[in-house]
Amino acid sequence: MTTSAPVQVLTLLLGDETYGVDILRVQEIRGWTPVTRIPYAPPHVLGVLNLRGSIIPIVDLRLLFALERAEYSAVTVIVVLSVICRDTRRNFGVVVDGVSDVVDVDAAQVRTAPDLGSSAATDYISGLLPVAQHMVILLDIDKLIGYDRMVSGDAVEALPEASAA
Repeated sequence: MTTSAPVQVLTLLLGDETYGVDILRVQEIRGWTPVTRIPYAPPHVLGVLNLRGSIIPIVDLRLLFALERAEYSAVTVIVVLSVICRDTRRNFGVVVDGVSDVVDVDAAQVRTAPDLGSSAATDYISGLLPVAQHMVILLDIDKLIGYDRMVSGDAVEALPEASAA
């Protein structure tokens, strides 16, 4: 969100938190569809989806952000985003609890993410937008879902291994 011209942001819901992505990166919003699992994929990569002949990796943002896992239901949404990976555009699907609004964002309203002692904790945040009584976390999807991060399994925070039953 570095331009001075207003941009539109689609707000995504994960639990009680609201995130935003540039609306120009949104290719499609669709309901939850089961995916084809890929062996040895990082835990946050649920698998792939065949979307009109294109194979799209599907990333669960809850798992990527090390949040509590939620059951996929009729209100779960997959947002297909155009992400720049290695100087080319690729589509990725992100699983979120829901989508909310499209918000007009004036660059003057956007606040810088605070220093949390590690750039890894905030390098995927392009800014914070105060809206009413809450904060919208604006995501830099190229840094968040870049090819190298997805392939290496370098999530924002590594999840602990699930214990065997």
